[in-house]
Order: sequence, then C-alpha cells, then structure tokens
Amino acid sequence: MIVKCYNQLGKVVSQTRLPSEIFGQKLNSDLVHQVAVSQMANRRRIIACTKDRGEVRGGGRKPWRQKGTGRARVGSIRSPLWRGGGVTFGPTKERVFKKKIPKKMRRKALFMVLSQKLREGEMIVLDKLNIEAPKTKEIMKIIKNQILRIKTVNQNLKEKKRKKEKSVLIILPEINKNIILSARNIPKVKTIQAKDLNVLDLLNFKYVLMPKEAVKVIKETFITNSKLKAQNSKPQPKTQN
Repeated sequence: MIVKCYNQLGKVVSQTRLPSEIFGQKLNSDLVHQVAVSQMANRRRIIACTKDRGEVRGGGRKPWRQKGTGRARVGSIRSPLWRGGGVTFGPTKERVFKKKIPKKMRRKALFMVLSQKLREGEMIVLDKLNIEAPKTKEIMKIIKNQILRIKTVNQNLKEKKRKKEKSVLIILPEINKNIILSARNIPKVKTIQAKDLNVLDLLNFKYVLMPKEAVKVIKETFITNSKLKAQNSKPQPKTQN
C-alpha cells in the first residue's frame, strides 16, 4: 500500500509503502467498541469514597444506658441513622472497573482504526518531523498546513460543527523534547510514542500526524515483536539421544 509523503509545508515530496497487515484491515465496529470500553474502564479512577460505621472515627462508648432513659436504645453515635455517622451502601475504594481484553483483540482493533483513518483521509504521513527549538508557533504552522490541505481536498465534508474537527494526535517514533514541549500547550493536540499507540487515543482525535519513521516502530512493536514472543513461548520438541 503506497501513500504520499508530505513535508512540513504540506507539499508532496515522496511516497512510502505502508504494511497492508496494519493499514489494510476492514472495520469491525463491535470489536473496536469493546476494546475502547475496556480501555476507558481501565483508565477510570475511583474518586467517590465513603466510610461505613466501622471506618468513621469515634463512637466507641455507648451514648447512654440501654434502659430507663425513655429514649431509643443506641449502641454507637456512628450509626448510619445519626448525623456524622457511617454511610450505608455508599461507594468505596474496593470497586474494580478493570476489564481484560486479549492482546490479539486489542492489536486487531488498533489496526482497524488505523486503516479507517487512512481510508477517510484523516492520516497524514510526513517525510520528517523535526523542530530545531521548542516553539509552539512552529508546530502550529505544521499542523495548520496539513489540516488546510486536507480540507481543500475534502471540500464536501460538513464537519464544521464537530468539536473533534481540529484535534490532532502526533505520533512520534521516539521521544522528541522539542516537539513535545511545543505541542503541550496547544488545546486538542497530543503527542504519543508509536510504541504506546492505542485505540482510545486514536478515537479521541480527528487527525493523525506522524512521520514515516513511526510506521517502522508500529510494525516492529505490534507485529515483529509479537511474532518473536509467540515463537519463544512455544514448547520446543524434545530431542532423543
């Protein structure tokens, strides 16, 4: 699969070949949804937490004697019936939201989303991506050049009202401090390493911007390394003397 490579000004400078086993997959929306939901659940943080009557401080002494006062019998001031007491059936930190998805399903869904981005013209492959110094103005020029070029090609797209229209995910083959520092203050722009690519980040952004070196890292991480691990995990046949 051959695609065009653009420079930082938005002009075609060369062509590159993308592996069809990654960028040529058919979309299965059910699988992508299942993986995205599992990733959102795994990222969920437990914020709401209440204390039951055993965790609230105080209440070790019986407020008054059991009989003879004319009042209702009470064993502790930390009863859920009292103000300042424990909470019955409240949210706790012991809740578990994590969901397990097999590695093959996660990898397959990732390839599907990448293929769909490429088919819809939302993926931009650059010949190179480099900035001499961390300047937000420089990375903004690169992003605007690429997005304006896509909009002129796809003039029939009616997506002006979508909030995700100007969001960009920059995939880096390795850590580049100049690009990371330049893009971190721009709203709806995020940088991520190719080895950490996942379905949820791809779905949260409209456009994907990456240099062609990132394609090699994606292939090595999700195909080559996985095949090597599978071969090493297979039991070796026993040799008879």
